[in-house]
Amino acid sequence: MNETNFDINKCLQAMAAELVKITGQDALMIGIHTGGYWVAQKLHELMQLKKPLGQLNITFYRDDFSQIGLHPRVKPSNLPFDVNNREIILVDDVLHTGRTIRAALNEIFDYGRPKRVVLAVLVDRDGRELPVAADVTGKRLSLKPDEHVKLSGPEPLALEIKKAE
Repeated sequence: MNETNFDINKCLQAMAAELVKITGQDALMIGIHTGGYWVAQKLHELMQLKKPLGQLNITFYRDDFSQIGLHPRVKPSNLPFDVNNREIILVDDVLHTGRTIRAALNEIFDYGRPKRVVLAVLVDRDGRELPVAADVTGKRLSLKPDEHVKLSGPEPLALEIKKAE
């Protein structure tokens, strides 16, 4: 089932405007691989940020790494800047349990100590397991426990809600 009443581009424009108000245009932006990076690419362009876009692959930082193992094509993280004492915009596609964000923060702090981290997510859904909240959200969804939301892309970005398999 597709979420047809959700205009992703309109949400991204609103998110970009809100992020500029909160951080200005001197912030560093980091997208979480894969969907978060796709969203970050769009926001980075809309905000006209000057610094390059960073990408995190949190595979090794996940608390379930020992259970899910290593995907054969894990790409390394790429943070082409110093995070120390800088304002960071961390971007993900879907905020659900909070565990992905916890892992991303752990990795960012391995690179240095940011001044502040602002969390932006395209979709904030219920089911939180950790006390994590987004500063900027495109859309909030309330889903049944057996439903999942998935972002496909990068061109075009599309949101799909489907039953768990």
